[in-house]
Amino acid sequence: MTEQLITNLVFWLFCLITVGGAVYVLLSNHVLYAAYGLLVVFLGVAGIFVFAGAEFVSAAQIMIYVGGILVLLVFGIMLSSRRKAGIDHLKVENAPRGMGLLVAGLLSAMLILLATRLSFSGAATGQWLAIKSLGFSLMTTYVLILEVVGMLLLMALIGATYLAKDDQ
Repeated sequence: MTEQLITNLVFWLFCLITVGGAVYVLLSNHVLYAAYGLLVVFLGVAGIFVFAGAEFVSAAQIMIYVGGILVLLVFGIMLSSRRKAGIDHLKVENAPRGMGLLVAGLLSAMLILLATRLSFSGAATGQWLAIKSLGFSLMTTYVLILEVVGMLLLMALIGATYLAKDDQ
């Protein structure tokens, strides 16, 4: 097999991992298991970023989403679960699976249509210059957005802690 064919197979494997994790999140009845499916989705997207030539974004995806947001989500689920609520307290009920599958199918069709019409150039870019400008723009132009995201994560952590405290 040629190198290009192996590269394409690995890329489509990461796409399959990502879509499989998303379908698992969609069909899961348990909130904690859905969070684990989200972990698979985030790792698959990080792998796709590597193939797009964005290794820095891939590392940021793993550090921010897997290391931060997903851990915070699992932490919130664990803290907010109460033993008094019974064995099925984290199950999702009345989920309209048919509508979810329809929306997932339409979004998948749109993504496949978009992916077949895109063309990527293999020209190398100045990676270090791109990372330097990204860091500079995060600390100058987009610093407000960065602070708002940090505050939202802090509020989610405080809310999870408040929900987990005992009623006294």
